[in-house]
Amino acid sequence: MAGIRSAALPSPRRPVPPAFGGSEGRHGDRTRLWYENVLGWPTVPGVPPRLAVGVRFDVLDVPAEAGRAALERLGGAAEGFPVAVQEDRMRLLIAAGGADELPGLLEWLEWGGLGLDLRALGEGRLMEAPDPWSTGTWTAGAGRDVPREHPAAGRPGAGRPDSPQGAAVWLRPPVPGGEAVASLPTLSAMGTRSSRGVGDGPPDLVRLVNTVATQIHRVRLRRSGAGAAVHGVGQPLAFS
Repeated sequence: MAGIRSAALPSPRRPVPPAFGGSEGRHGDRTRLWYENVLGWPTVPGVPPRLAVGVRFDVLDVPAEAGRAALERLGGAAEGFPVAVQEDRMRLLIAAGGADELPGLLEWLEWGGLGLDLRALGEGRLMEAPDPWSTGTWTAGAGRDVPREHPAAGRPGAGRPDSPQGAAVWLRPPVPGGEAVASLPTLSAMGTRSSRGVGDGPPDLVRLVNTVATQIHRVRLRRSGAGAAVHGVGQPLAFS
């Protein structure tokens, strides 16, 4: 089956405060230039540099475990759009303006009021810029996840050996050119056309949000059930 078959995520690691030395500063400048000149994404200087959210894209910030399960569930419908991870959080890039739609979508899908660990980052927010020359471990089916000319192409997980622990990494990096934005999940994606044909455009934001919310809820139920089992809560008596 085409699409995402598995996505082995980096183990959560405690962040190490980055050094503000000349080497890190030069690499940060190089990173900013790549995002601004190749993708046309505005950045904010710093170590590490950050991406301005709400201009070219918005972000769904979800627990990495639930995000991985959602992408596997969506399969081929989740191909194409960029995905990043930082420690135990996954960031799914969606079309600009999508963050404003999230509260209404959750209510319409009957997920409102459940307090899901699902956050939307929109205009005015910042996202740590993953190093374009470093990727997390990512196994995908046939597709166009990482073009050969992309700076992050190559052996999965191969990147800068001096990248700080806890830094954001791309699991599926953005594709240079217009496709980076055209691939983002959007509210009006149904029936859209891409270069691959009718109905093969960007993923449907409604389906993505519903799938992610479902997986977040399942993870929470599983963990609460495991906690109850450890404490013997709600378990049948051995001799009844």
